[in-house]
Amino acid sequence: MSLSDILMLLICGGTAGYLAGLLGLGGGMILVPFMILVFNHLGFKQEVLVHMAIATCMATILFTTTSAIWAHHKHGSIDWKLVAALSPGMIFGGLVGGSELFETLKTSWLSLFFAIFLTYTSIQMVINKKPKAVRDLPGPIGLFCFGTFAGGLASLVGAGGAFITVPFMMMCNVKPHTAMATSSGLGLPIALAATIGYMYGSWGNPNLPPGSLGFVYLPAAACIVALSVFTAPLGAKMARKLNVTQLKRIFGVMLLLLAIFMFNESRKAFGI
Repeated sequence: MSLSDILMLLICGGTAGYLAGLLGLGGGMILVPFMILVFNHLGFKQEVLVHMAIATCMATILFTTTSAIWAHHKHGSIDWKLVAALSPGMIFGGLVGGSELFETLKTSWLSLFFAIFLTYTSIQMVINKKPKAVRDLPGPIGLFCFGTFAGGLASLVGAGGAFITVPFMMMCNVKPHTAMATSSGLGLPIALAATIGYMYGSWGNPNLPPGSLGFVYLPAAACIVALSVFTAPLGAKMARKLNVTQLKRIFGVMLLLLAIFMFNESRKAFGI
């Protein structure tokens, strides 16, 4: 990688880590588009480029979310019983989604799916509509089924799952701050399972460049982690001091711009 590639990844990693701690969101939403630019510059094959961007971003969440978890845990914000109840399903969903579904999706469809995901998330952040508490948490079977769905979906977009776990928990009468902190705890099993799935499902793929462990490109992951592990706790600390509503709306607009970029990538992959 050139110096400019390394600097871009370092800046993106630091920014993504801070936003992950501040807003309770996985950094993949902003990292994937920029990583696609870097991988294009490095000349990676189009057949695996988007897959590698998403998988590499998910691998970095293993480290980013660990530092954010510790920051939230020190303040007693995480509901560990709920993390333990949801994790088995999320691990199962992450493994299946990361190995079976992820490998079979073509670049064009994966880009389109990610663009739709970005658009949905940006709209949710701009309107800042909080789900109403309409029920209590389901039983073990219901939590496993939801965890499987959330883990599988998160593995396809390289996210820690907060975009779906936080609304679910709030609908089930979990307090917003607890839901956001607990989503950090849930990000670790999702990221671990999905990353293993990415590696297993793509092992031996001839299109992968040197330095790859399956779809995970290790040099890029190292650059991102180098700063994100330090900035994630800073974001988590700031989240307890700020009213983040306006910040979410600004970030939502930025995500919408990134969605437009991903729609364009999908268009090119489809040959339109």
